[in-house]
Amino acid sequence: MRENQGAQALQRWARGEMSTKVILLVEDNPDDELLTLRALKKTGVRNEVVVAHDGVEALDYLFASGTYAGRDPAIMPQLILLDLKLPRVDGLEVLKRLRSDERTRRLPVVILTSSREQQDMLDGYGLGANSYIRKPVDFEQFISAVEQLRLYWLVLNEAPPRGV
Repeated sequence: MRENQGAQALQRWARGEMSTKVILLVEDNPDDELLTLRALKKTGVRNEVVVAHDGVEALDYLFASGTYAGRDPAIMPQLILLDLKLPRVDGLEVLKRLRSDERTRRLPVVILTSSREQQDMLDGYGLGANSYIRKPVDFEQFISAVEQLRLYWLVLNEAPPRGV
């Protein structure tokens, strides 16, 4: 049965039915932002990607405040790709606030970082990250990592219903 669900999800993705859901990329480094956007495009991701360049901007987007005050707060990203080393509010604090709010506590958060600090990994999982991925230095390895992210989080994963 699970295989059938996965096959159905792959078919829906192939028909473009899964492209209306948003990915929130929280990344302050312009080179890493460009690299991630290129990798998402190269792996066939059709979702809209919203980029937040620091923790404050990410929280504003998620809670429809600040520069995103007019955004419909009922529309949440399907996936959040979160860097840790961010200006103004760091990634761990963003994660902490997400997990403490009923509206955002179930959103899938993948920490996508260049940090090699074991404590960052432990803190990320401790605060409720769904996954922790170190950015590979090699572009082809990064493409491979993004392809696996795409397949799991955007195609196969079944998110909990909204408002539950």
